[in-house]
Amino acid sequence: MQEKTPRSWVWVAAALAGVLSVLSGWAVWQRTLTQGLEETARRGDNVLQLAATALSGQLDRFERLPPLIAESEVIRALANAPRDPQLAERANLYLERIQGLLGASDVYLMDTDGLTIAASNHGTDTSFIGGDFSFRPYFYEAMRGTLGRYYALGTTSGKRGYYFGAPVLSLGAIAGVLVFKIDLDAIEETWRGGDYAVLVTDPDGVVFLSSRSDWLFQTLYPLPPAAKARIQATRRYADGKVGNLDIVTESEADGLHLMSLGGAQGPREYVQRDLEMPSAGWSVHVLIDTHLARRAALTAAVVVMLSVGLMALLGVVLWQRRLRLDERLQMQQAARADLERRVEERTHELAGLNHQLEAEIAERRQAQADLIQAGKLAALGQMSAALSHEFNQPLAAARTYADNAGVLMDRGRLTEARSNIDRIMALIDRMTAISRHLRSFARTPGQKLSAVRVSDVIEAAVEIAALRLRAANVELQIDLPPDVPLVVAGPVRLQQVLVNILTNAADAVEDQDHRHVVLRAVVDGQDLVIGITDTGPGVPESLVSRIFDPFFSTKGVGKGLGLGLSISYNIIKDFGGDLTVKNVAQGGAEFCIRLRIHAAQIMPEAAE
Repeated sequence: MQEKTPRSWVWVAAALAGVLSVLSGWAVWQRTLTQGLEETARRGDNVLQLAATALSGQLDRFERLPPLIAESEVIRALANAPRDPQLAERANLYLERIQGLLGASDVYLMDTDGLTIAASNHGTDTSFIGGDFSFRPYFYEAMRGTLGRYYALGTTSGKRGYYFGAPVLSLGAIAGVLVFKIDLDAIEETWRGGDYAVLVTDPDGVVFLSSRSDWLFQTLYPLPPAAKARIQATRRYADGKVGNLDIVTESEADGLHLMSLGGAQGPREYVQRDLEMPSAGWSVHVLIDTHLARRAALTAAVVVMLSVGLMALLGVVLWQRRLRLDERLQMQQAARADLERRVEERTHELAGLNHQLEAEIAERRQAQADLIQAGKLAALGQMSAALSHEFNQPLAAARTYADNAGVLMDRGRLTEARSNIDRIMALIDRMTAISRHLRSFARTPGQKLSAVRVSDVIEAAVEIAALRLRAANVELQIDLPPDVPLVVAGPVRLQQVLVNILTNAADAVEDQDHRHVVLRAVVDGQDLVIGITDTGPGVPESLVSRIFDPFFSTKGVGKGLGLGLSISYNIIKDFGGDLTVKNVAQGGAEFCIRLRIHAAQIMPEAAE
């Protein structure tokens, strides 16, 4: 009990140090976060004031211009005679000149019915002339003799703008309305790029100006039915749909309004500051991201936690070092006693090992004789396994064709049934050729080679492997050049190699989401290279050098004998070519068959 007491105090001291560190970090985090949020709010107030001043200045700049232009002679003359074409032409040119001088977006004149009779954009495809804007509030406010104001999305131009409507007076009566449309996009552009978002909402709470384009024409809170009807009646936002911002949470902290908005990258928290613009009927909002304040608070908390924790643990470490020194002395004494005991045990073990070695030498001599006999049996097993491996694919295809032929004969489609029987005969011929030409790994090379048309061999191989490819739902892409040269090979054995690699590719991609196999051929000097690429998991680099060894397989138990690639490798070597494998950068493996190009230009009638 006395030996365990110091250790217990070490753990208690470490736990107290951890608790003290956490409490200190939490207190610093709370204080630093409060200060950071307050500083964020002050910065938001500055941004808010600048944004409101810029908007007010832009509106004040144009507020007095519409009444002045409405008093011009040509405007009043056209208002009195709205159907006079000469006056309309003069008014169009005059308004175009005024628009260019003053920098307005558009200037146009409407008659008392709200029909546009002159406009600065008279020569454009989106001319306002002939447009009826009597539904706009700025029109009927001006018809009542006051200066109309309105912010909306243009129904003709599709552009946002602020509208001033001034009555055109003639002989003491209102003869028309002169409208200035100004563009606020330039001010909106100055708000972009910071860690804050500026929003301007109309009297209904719809965002029509924002530093975030994805927040335009959204509302902070759901619109009541009356507001929706008013927006639709005035067509404030044309035919656009007004949506709602995704407010995840709202809260108050130390007198600050905090709001979390959802987005593509998850919810973000903001400090919200608001300012009213009574003259325009707008509300300006600034949302400043609290990420920096929270990160600063977290950093300060972590620093304090580490500092307190390190100082507290330093004493614990010094105390623990003293305890470890005592333990080390005790361990050294125990180690010496243990070493002496082990030396004595190993002496007895070595004596027993000598007797075991003598017995193993006798066993190894007997095993050597058994291995010689096993080698003979292995050669016989290789041959039978290879025949079974190579006959499985043609037999499966022949069974499918035979089943289809029976169905076709039952339906009276004898011509198609005859075609299936011809294919079965072709597969039987192929098995005959395989049984004649299949070699094990020690077979004698040198069978007669000929000029082979690669496109025909690929077509036959794809037909045989089609059943396996469809079963694995594999998309096969064949990319051959227009004039594929003849190669030196045997057609049946080359077909055998292609079928084996295609079925292996189908096995490789069967468990993948993207099942794609590409077979392409390219000319490389005096050789033709046939590449088969799959989108499977590829071949581990440590196994690439062993992939063509006999009885080696990367498939599961019971899914392959490991002979197919070895036989294919020996067949290609007999052709004077080469068979290699590599992993591709985008994933998967690529088997490359390199064959010599035949000198003949016309393939002779030669069969393997």
